[in-house]
Amino acid sequence: MRPLVVTPGCPVGIGAEVTAAALARVDVGEVWVVGDTTAIHRAGLRERPGLRIVQPPPTAEPVEIAAIRWATAACLAGEARALCTGPIHKARAAARGFEFSGHTDFLAHLCGTEEPVMSFVGGNVRVALVTVHVPLRAVPPLITEAAVLHTLRVVHEALTRQLGLTAPRLAVCGLNPHAGEGGLLGHEEALAITPAVRRACAEGIAAHGPVSAEEAFMHPEDADLIVAMYHDQGLAPLKRVDFGRSVNWTMGLPIVRTSVDHGTADALVGTGRARSDSMEAALRLADQLSRSAG
Repeated sequence: MRPLVVTPGCPVGIGAEVTAAALARVDVGEVWVVGDTTAIHRAGLRERPGLRIVQPPPTAEPVEIAAIRWATAACLAGEARALCTGPIHKARAAARGFEFSGHTDFLAHLCGTEEPVMSFVGGNVRVALVTVHVPLRAVPPLITEAAVLHTLRVVHEALTRQLGLTAPRLAVCGLNPHAGEGGLLGHEEALAITPAVRRACAEGIAAHGPVSAEEAFMHPEDADLIVAMYHDQGLAPLKRVDFGRSVNWTMGLPIVRTSVDHGTADALVGTGRARSDSMEAALRLADQLSRSAG
């Protein structure tokens, strides 16, 4: 089986440490670890049968960004079966010329995909987001029928093709409290979300809603995935349930990509207190998705 490729992320963060710890606990077959070899070796990783360590070719961009570029190219070329990423420090990367807001935008650029969908898996809950890193006041104009329908289509495709579900059930949240309360508390549900759900259902997608977010997250077992309208609506309850062990799964890419749910945590470097649970979960999910996707 082709290798799974891991980019530990920022060389001065905890990425290399949690990668080393996770690989000591999780067996996903052959792995390539791509990044700053000094940081990787400092974390205790050495090449061995089934583990290859790769320093990306030198470029003007930060080494963690060059590693993502190299690893993505390997996946696109069919040399690797999935990509699992550690945390990058967006401000540090931007100071060195990185012009994307984060992994997701950069991966979309590298893969030639315009609108990937950010999703998360934690415990028995899966969540996908219609909007991501935008101010709350900017969210309502972005909740359009086209945006919601695009998210439903991408999520349905990912759950069927990568996860292997035959008829995934999608619970679609409203934007407003109580899903708008029949228009009393807002009109986005009637104008955008309901028409998108109806069109998705007409295409054979098992979506229902809009439902209130509180209802959706009180009964996550009623759906295979919850579609949230904005960042905190989806991630606050999920991280309350499973923070430190949840996984970022980018849907809508031509490759399998998972990632940890935390940042670089510079203050924990070298203390032995950085937990590898999320990286372990990200490795397991990348392995599972790539096997399902073939």
